[in-house]
Amino acid sequence: MTLSVKEAILQRRSIKKFNGRQVDKQAVFEILDVAKWAPNHGNRQPWRVVVGAGEQLPKVHELLREFAIPKWQELSEETLAAQMQKFTLAGAYAFVLVTEDMRQKERLEDYAAASCYLQNVQLLAWEKGIGTCWKTPGFLDNPKFREALNAQPNERVISMLQFGYFDEEAKRKERKELADFVTEFGN
Repeated sequence: MTLSVKEAILQRRSIKKFNGRQVDKQAVFEILDVAKWAPNHGNRQPWRVVVGAGEQLPKVHELLREFAIPKWQELSEETLAAQMQKFTLAGAYAFVLVTEDMRQKERLEDYAAASCYLQNVQLLAWEKGIGTCWKTPGFLDNPKFREALNAQPNERVISMLQFGYFDEEAKRKERKELADFVTEFGN
C-alpha cells in the first residue's frame, strides 16, 4: 500500500490492541533506516535505537514483566498472563534513546529531532500496514531498566515504541480547529 504523505498523516493512528502476529525484524530495520532522514540540526542524528524483535522478543517480554507489572511474582499465572497481554501481543519493540547534550539549546533540538524520527517511524510503519504505539512509561528511567538497554549516562530513553499487526483501527479523535491554534502575525 502506497500512501501520500497527507494520507499517511490523516490515517495513522496509535494502535493499542495488537493481534499477536510478530513483525519481521527486517521490516523494522528497514523502517528505522528510512526514518533517519528526519530533520535534525547539524545532522547530529542524536538518536539510538534498541530493537527487540524475532528471537529477542521473549527477552523483551521478561524485561517488561519485571518493570511494568508491580509484584508480578505474587500474581497467579492467569492474572499475570492477562496483564502481560498488552506487551506480549505487540510484534516488535524499539526503545529510542536520545543524547542529552549539556547545552540546553542543543538538548531541545536533539529531543525535537528524535521526536521527528519517531513520527517518521510511525508513518513508515503505517504505510506497511504495521501499527505502532509510542509509550513513555515511568520505568524507562529506572536505572536497572536503563542498564538492560545499555543506556549511557548522557542518554535518555524517550520511547518504548510497540510495533504490531492489528484487526481493528483505533477511532479517529477530533482535533482542534485551525483558528484555535493559528493566528496571523500581529494579531
